[in-house]
Amino acid sequence: MKYIFVTGGVVSSLGKGLAAASLGTLLEMRGLRVVLQKLDPYLNVDPGTMNPFQHGEVYVLADGAETDLDLGHYERFTNCVLTRHNNLTSGQVYETVLAKERRGDYLGKTVQVIPHVTDEIKNRIREVGAHSQADIVITEIGGTTGDIEGLPFLEAIRQFALEVGTGNAIIMHVTLVPFIKAAGELKTKPSQQSIAKLREIGLQPQVLICRTEMPLDREVREKLSMFCNVPLDAVIEAADVEHTIYESPLNLHDEGLDSIVCRLLNLQTREPDLADWKRFVQRVVSPKKRVRIAVVGKYIELQDAYKSIYESLTHAGASHDCGIDMVLVDAEDIEQEGADKYLRGVAGVLVPGGFGDRGVEGKIKAARYSRESRTPFLGLCLGMQVATIEFARNVCGFENANSAEFDPETKHPVICLLEEQKDVTEKGASMRLGTWQTKIAEGSLARQVYGKGEASERHRHRYEFNMGYRAEMEKNGFVISGTSPDGTLVELIELKNHPWFLACQFHPEFQSKPNQPHPLFKGFISAALAHED
Repeated sequence: MKYIFVTGGVVSSLGKGLAAASLGTLLEMRGLRVVLQKLDPYLNVDPGTMNPFQHGEVYVLADGAETDLDLGHYERFTNCVLTRHNNLTSGQVYETVLAKERRGDYLGKTVQVIPHVTDEIKNRIREVGAHSQADIVITEIGGTTGDIEGLPFLEAIRQFALEVGTGNAIIMHVTLVPFIKAAGELKTKPSQQSIAKLREIGLQPQVLICRTEMPLDREVREKLSMFCNVPLDAVIEAADVEHTIYESPLNLHDEGLDSIVCRLLNLQTREPDLADWKRFVQRVVSPKKRVRIAVVGKYIELQDAYKSIYESLTHAGASHDCGIDMVLVDAEDIEQEGADKYLRGVAGVLVPGGFGDRGVEGKIKAARYSRESRTPFLGLCLGMQVATIEFARNVCGFENANSAEFDPETKHPVICLLEEQKDVTEKGASMRLGTWQTKIAEGSLARQVYGKGEASERHRHRYEFNMGYRAEMEKNGFVISGTSPDGTLVELIELKNHPWFLACQFHPEFQSKPNQPHPLFKGFISAALAHED
């Protein structure tokens, strides 16, 4: 088994995850089996309780693990189906080490960062390799070189690379090569400094991925090669993509990254077949038509908060050879100024998930606008709940109907806490999480969209539709088109006499891929195109 470790320097948000995922794409296209892993130095056990404004989207895996959004890149760009073993944080490491110490597993020894913490990190890297049966494990180290909390992880991969031997592990360092406008030139010194920091602790990168706004000329490449001790052909330009992140694998292939990695790891492979990927990128870059889709959210200011949703819209659009013009609307603006001002003229309205009551009334108004204007609507998780509340209030006449999450005293709790959640006190990893089956009703729009009677979807929620209101709401044209197999939980709703109104309690955005768009997103874009026509 071969190992690639991806580190980053100078600043955060350089795109280490995207670089790792893009390399995974290229290696898979060469016929290799790849698995990816993220090691995050922060002390949180997982990102499940972290603020989306700080951390971005929480990505949910099939087994219910709440993970970093980079794992979304990994699953979208490759054929990996990841588990909780593929995301490790300092919090998990120290939690495990301290539990072992309390049990006496260390036989009274002094517990230290080296070897006990670093051994735990190395064990997780080996574990991922063993479980996946992959040819290559690509491991991204979160944060930047020099972060104090990241030092145990860098020391662990130094030890690991030594243990597996030359030719079986390489370090790929992602660094910024900034263009100083006043000087009119690219500067290599930040990269030199981050590499120097790595070399101080015994790590020498074999490949340098240079994030840059401007092309790297030969002189700059030679300078980076000399001072960073990296072969000239392994100084890889990673310029900002012009249109879409899906150009990244193509650009890195043109730079020879996958060939260099295969040579360094002594891998004999075929040349990658990029035809399908190129066709997808072409449809994203130069679509034959365009459609305007409004996303009404409460974390709109942060691009990464709805990352998987935006990517799923792109995938679905490309399947129709259609570009997506996203109209990002803050739910609080609709709350204050009404939906018509922000949603008039869009071809579809998407309301994503979220927690807390801020902006909820704006989302409810967005659902009402879609229902009354007959605009295609897709609600995800909280999006389904606000659509339910809106219908209960304005069609069924349940005055002030609400979710028990937002108004515990409401007379009409059409959304209520799951029974198994009532005694939960700890917030972390305690929701209804992971993959659950959905039974889809015959003759429904959902059945038409999925083309089958059941689906497996990923969940992340505590509240559900209150079945006590089912009969009255169905009498008024509310359709429950998907439930749990035992019929006790509502998973999909739609409306009679509406061209396309679907909402789900789960998160379909976590299973969409570039050339395999999720059926709900694909159907939504199809309906939006028909509405626009």
